[in-house]
Amino acid sequence: MHAGKVMGLGLALVLAVALTSRAADDDEKKLEGKVCCAKCELKVKGQTKCATVIVVKEKDKDVTYWFDPAGDKKFHGKICTEPMDGTVTGTVKKDGEKMIVTVKDVKFK
Repeated sequence: MHAGKVMGLGLALVLAVALTSRAADDDEKKLEGKVCCAKCELKVKGQTKCATVIVVKEKDKDVTYWFDPAGDKKFHGKICTEPMDGTVTGTVKKDGEKMIVTVKDVKFK
């Protein structure tokens, strides 16, 4: 096989793998639970500022997803003093010990 073809096939394979893993990272999730303030409602140790989170029950334990900065700013005023049940749609990534949701949509019950 010609070296150029081998190189082209290799590049195509790398690109396909990169696109597949990128697509997996960008899968939207629907999170259902209590949308509230990490500082005021949950009293998270060391949390000195208000922050919007959704607490989701997963396999008999509560998992807290922190809203990204834009989602926090947009929705925090509504839930700071009154937590609300709702559904958050967005992409999720781990940042250190925190699960961060890049919020696309929020629906309150």
